[in-house]
Amino acid sequence: MIRRTSLSPRVGAIAAVQFAVLVATSTRYGYHRDELYFIVAGSHPALGYPDQPPLVPLICWAMHSLRHSLVLLRLPSALVATTMTLLAGEIAREVGGRQRAQVIAAACVASSGFALAVGHFVTTTTFDLLSTTAFLWLVVRALVRRSARPMLAAGIVVGLGVEAKPQVGFVAVVVVGALLVLGPRHELRSWWTIGGVVAAVAIAAPYVVWQQQHGWPQLTVARNIGGSAEGGRIGFIPFQLLLVSPLLAPVWIAGLLAPFRRLELRRLRFVPVTYVVLLVAYIAGDGKAYYLASLYPAVLALGALPAADWTGRARMRARTLTVAIAVSVVISAFLALPLLPARSLQGSAVMAVNPDQGETVGWPRFIDTVTTAWHAIPARERFHTAIFTGNYGEAGAVDVLGRSHGLPRAYSGHNGFSEWGMPPATDTHVLLIGYDRPAYAAPYFSSCRTLATIDNGVGLENDEQGLPLLFCRPAAPWSALWPRLRHYG
Repeated sequence: MIRRTSLSPRVGAIAAVQFAVLVATSTRYGYHRDELYFIVAGSHPALGYPDQPPLVPLICWAMHSLRHSLVLLRLPSALVATTMTLLAGEIAREVGGRQRAQVIAAACVASSGFALAVGHFVTTTTFDLLSTTAFLWLVVRALVRRSARPMLAAGIVVGLGVEAKPQVGFVAVVVVGALLVLGPRHELRSWWTIGGVVAAVAIAAPYVVWQQQHGWPQLTVARNIGGSAEGGRIGFIPFQLLLVSPLLAPVWIAGLLAPFRRLELRRLRFVPVTYVVLLVAYIAGDGKAYYLASLYPAVLALGALPAADWTGRARMRARTLTVAIAVSVVISAFLALPLLPARSLQGSAVMAVNPDQGETVGWPRFIDTVTTAWHAIPARERFHTAIFTGNYGEAGAVDVLGRSHGLPRAYSGHNGFSEWGMPPATDTHVLLIGYDRPAYAAPYFSSCRTLATIDNGVGLENDEQGLPLLFCRPAAPWSALWPRLRHYG
């Protein structure tokens, strides 16, 4: 019988410090390209988009509508990250961990690279981490307490999570499969569990139906993005050390082993089995290495129990773990948060490990350059000119940041923008953004000349640095070009 204590106040203190750090650094650098895209997508409400469900765009659009503030936009992400820290402490408490184990679980999650990275800016992964952690907490609670009541809430969490990112649905299927094979199965036969399944399917159905009606574009997106950013299949396992911290690897490894070594955790063998199955599936499918991040809060919570026992036997061991957590905080913060001056990013370890940092630099100068190029077009021709971009980040920047500069809306064939219409037939010219040189535009656009070149001012080689702004003519009517310009990735 597992005896539970109350949740340690120190867990709340750790979460509060984490929240304060995330809010304090939220205005460093600037918007991420995904955030700009989410804001625009949310202004086109739909049951789904080619590359994502609707929940995150709607949240971003709502926060941006309240006030154009990075702090406000990123506040939900900071809250999500700190909630994961609290849930890690709660999972440790649920499985019998006393205050030491709860604090270790919370501290390991709060100091991890994945929690700081997704808590700093808005991504679909941010909300996937929350939904998966909450789902696993509810399943653990049901099994430990031998009561299926939490399974209804678990199903609701899965349904809502799918409306942010579908991955939690895959995790839920693997968890159910692991329980069917390993047991315990009693909770699966309950009406509470059946109700949870029905709730999950009902809540997720609108997005799934939208995807089916549009030919499952998210599968195309998944195939196109692959896992190359983290070193592909070869780099998948080494990258796991960076998601938490190399120094804290013993804790999460202990979490994978604990359900097989500790009798009181035997009912939770599904956690490490789910981890291994997803590990194999993601490597086989060339998935992103960070896809496994959503499992770590639960795994670290289980590993906190043997870690608490180990540190409780000698003061030196407790000091060793404390130092490991402290060093992990420094390393994770350096890599995941915008602490370096923007001018120091180029060639840094930050860009090598976390290139998303670079995609938050330079958007104001980008818009200034686009504005200069736009006004360099003679007024008579400008009236019949469309702004067309190669990717959703550039189009999102024009739509979100360019309005105050007098720029018109942008068009793009990339992902969600491909659903929001092509330029009108009367636009016989185009200000083209996102094509490295006129030769790359040649199949679609002709008579191109360069009006300006993007320069972020800090020498950072991110996706937009050095791009020419081209003034061109469409090589064919927009209606003929549009099917060729649409792309998912």
